[in-house]
Amino acid sequence: MRNLPSRERLLQLFEGYVRLERGLADNSVISYLMDVEKLLDYLEDESITLTDVTLDTLREFIGALREMGIAERSQARMIAGLRAFFKFLSLEDFIEADPSALLESPRTGLHLPEVLSVEEIDDMIAAIDTSDTLGVRNRAIMETLYGSGLRVSELVNIEISRLYLDDGYMIVRGKGDKERMAPLSPVAADAIREWLEVRDEFEPSVADANILFLNRRGHQLTRQMIFTVVRRLADAAGITKTISPHTLRHSFATHLLEGGANLRAIQMMLGHESITTTQIYLHIDRASLREAILTYHPRAGQS
Repeated sequence: MRNLPSRERLLQLFEGYVRLERGLADNSVISYLMDVEKLLDYLEDESITLTDVTLDTLREFIGALREMGIAERSQARMIAGLRAFFKFLSLEDFIEADPSALLESPRTGLHLPEVLSVEEIDDMIAAIDTSDTLGVRNRAIMETLYGSGLRVSELVNIEISRLYLDDGYMIVRGKGDKERMAPLSPVAADAIREWLEVRDEFEPSVADANILFLNRRGHQLTRQMIFTVVRRLADAAGITKTISPHTLRHSFATHLLEGGANLRAIQMMLGHESITTTQIYLHIDRASLREAILTYHPRAGQS
């Protein structure tokens, strides 16, 4: 297998492939290159190399596009571009196997990550050894992901000064650098309190003194580390579904909806912008958010 060239050189080679070997028109070539650059940016953010990309990685990427409101027609075009890109990588011997071969297009049933049952989530959390500090931290991470429906980027950037545990919410910074109020279930709030009691054992660095979740060296966790924590717990719980942190976010929303929560409340809690042209944001005040999480979330009433 050949070593991957630089990003710029790789894009140049791919452009030559689709333009000369595939005979694509200029507009299609430009679109394919833009789509591949989006994927490369995503992989860089998640600390994933091209040689480590799997079918699950691509599904998570497409799931993120869906969450951003990208139309299915645009998704289908992007999938075509990604297939061409990975076929090119395979032909040039830059990768051993093509992970896009079984990637579904929207019209054939593209799905978001699977939903976990409450019992499966409980099994994952039960697999955590809370006798040490690391386990206390991981339990707080899991309860916060599931109890608040956060994106991974939001979780790793939670600031202690923006936690309002007694009031059941926190302020997080989401996509587009926009802040929002995110709910905290009573169980998540208690798990965070327990973590805060032992957090100093990790000797927080000066730069990350206000960051909630830290690694053993006292620094902010990476997104990839959260993926690792979640997947290891899924394995420990004997769960065979394709699991990622986004699965917990999707489960959070699904369980609320199944429990009878208002769809607009869920959209607000997830930090989704309205897809309509007349409403940019759906407003729900603090009391309404707290009422929704306490009334409909499976963790409500537990402590």
